[in-house]
Amino acid sequence: MASSTVSRVRRQLPTSPWLFAAPGLLIIGAFILYPFVSTLVNAFTDRRTLIPGEFVGLANFRELLHDDMFWIGLRNSSLYVLGVVPALVILPLLLALLVQKNIPGITFFRSAFYTPVVASIVVVGLIWVWLLDERGLINSLLEAVGVGRIGFLSDQWLLLLSAMAVTVWKGLGYYMIIYLAALANVPRELHEAAAVDGAGAIRRFVTVTVPAVRSTMALVGALSSVAAFKVFSEVYLMAGPSGGPAGEDTTLVMLVQRTGTGLTGRVGYASAISVVVFVVTVALMLLVLRADRRGET
Repeated sequence: MASSTVSRVRRQLPTSPWLFAAPGLLIIGAFILYPFVSTLVNAFTDRRTLIPGEFVGLANFRELLHDDMFWIGLRNSSLYVLGVVPALVILPLLLALLVQKNIPGITFFRSAFYTPVVASIVVVGLIWVWLLDERGLINSLLEAVGVGRIGFLSDQWLLLLSAMAVTVWKGLGYYMIIYLAALANVPRELHEAAAVDGAGAIRRFVTVTVPAVRSTMALVGALSSVAAFKVFSEVYLMAGPSGGPAGEDTTLVMLVQRTGTGLTGRVGYASAISVVVFVVTVALMLLVLRADRRGET
């Protein structure tokens, strides 16, 4: 009886791991692999929302080259990366250095800094719209002190900068936690040796802390670059579906949503824009990781 049980178990072993992995594989296939492959296929067709479409080759990508809105979206998404990523690489590190010490009440501040991360982006966006509106709290205070009202949500560049500020504010706590984990692994002896040599706080930060968390900074740079280039919610909530004045604040993901949705949505053209977004985000990640490798050599 024992031998029959062993043989039965041996017959079941090759399939048992796949049975355990099946639910996860089905989810990945249904919600990641299938949409990804479908987007790639649709990018080479003229498919619309209610029309299957036909193969058109590179026509959608050629059209992108002559689409002014595509270049506006690419400009805004690129500026978003340039404006947001440096802040999200440096500021959370400085914040982590402030809250890493175990002093009374520090847990409250850690929780307070992390609260925007768990808050709904819709709620956060609406709060900031209320603050920055022409009749909002900030403009009311500025008018009270004699500065005058500022069109944070009506000026093309101020609106984009305001959306960047919201992204940085919401992401500070998330990347702070990543840096806290990295700083916990920095040997205290390095700081003590630098202090004995007469290094001040700034010099210890530059010569000890930064080299020790260089890989973490590269990780944060890669994650924030991808998130910044794919920004949607902040700009959409603050600029509206039209993308601000004359659509000048439209990002690439907003253009995908605007072009590919609705009963007459150009799914094929929107898929081509999505492919461009995918290629650029992968390129950004590779550039950041390659720069990190060069810095370590």
